[in-house]
Amino acid sequence: MTALRRSPATLAGSVVLVVLAGVAALAYVGLLPYDPIAQNPPARFQPPSGGHLFGTDQFGRDVFSRVAAGVGNSALIAVVAVAFATVIGTLGGIVSGFYRGWADGAIGGVTNVLFAFPPLLLALSLAAVLDRNWFTIAVTIAIVYVPIFIRVTRGPVLSLREIEYVKAAVATGQSRWQIMLRHVLPNITSIIVVQVALSLSWAVLTEASLSFLGLGTPPPAPSLGSMIFEARSLVFVAPWTLVAPGVVVVLLVVGLNLLGDGLRDTLDPRNRGRRS
Repeated sequence: MTALRRSPATLAGSVVLVVLAGVAALAYVGLLPYDPIAQNPPARFQPPSGGHLFGTDQFGRDVFSRVAAGVGNSALIAVVAVAFATVIGTLGGIVSGFYRGWADGAIGGVTNVLFAFPPLLLALSLAAVLDRNWFTIAVTIAIVYVPIFIRVTRGPVLSLREIEYVKAAVATGQSRWQIMLRHVLPNITSIIVVQVALSLSWAVLTEASLSFLGLGTPPPAPSLGSMIFEARSLVFVAPWTLVAPGVVVVLLVVGLNLLGDGLRDTLDPRNRGRRS
């Protein structure tokens, strides 16, 4: 924890994420000032004020409440997607690197096929054929990022399987699964943690992109990407409807990237001697 506090990037990212998490928590506990989907035509296009912190949109909906709910929805989708990708991708990478042979060939083949498609194009293709709800969007994003976790974990596992204590564990008769869980997985945890932080930022951006293109969470559920899309035609009439969700997306992505960069610098063994 001391090393984390010494990292300016980690501190900056953590502060941004804590603030946004607090905003999203307001939506989950029902403490938003207004219903994010309730329309109020007489209050349409009101600029930011004490009554409406981020103003109102073309339907009189409170933009702050919608942004808060949108952050919560984006965070939920990103966390579920990255959780799936982490579990499946890490398991696949460990099996591929440790077993080698036909398992490595099969997993590597699937990984290469998924890597052949640009991430956003693959996400668009999958989202177009699945039912539109938050869970299917999360699964879509997870499929896109599984091969990244496979590649990230496979390389270190190839090196770890040749280390003496792993060979000693094999010689003592421990099963391969015991070796992978007790000796291999703990030694790649720092790599996985950093990849999770970075993947969360990409997942948020992917979810916002899908929503912007009309393939994200269906309305009336608030989504940062769909809010930006709806506000395009209002930029000269009510610019706050575009600025608020746009700035929040940037802050969320930048905060997660800063946290990931800080964790990478902190957990990198090559930097430990420099900090001591």
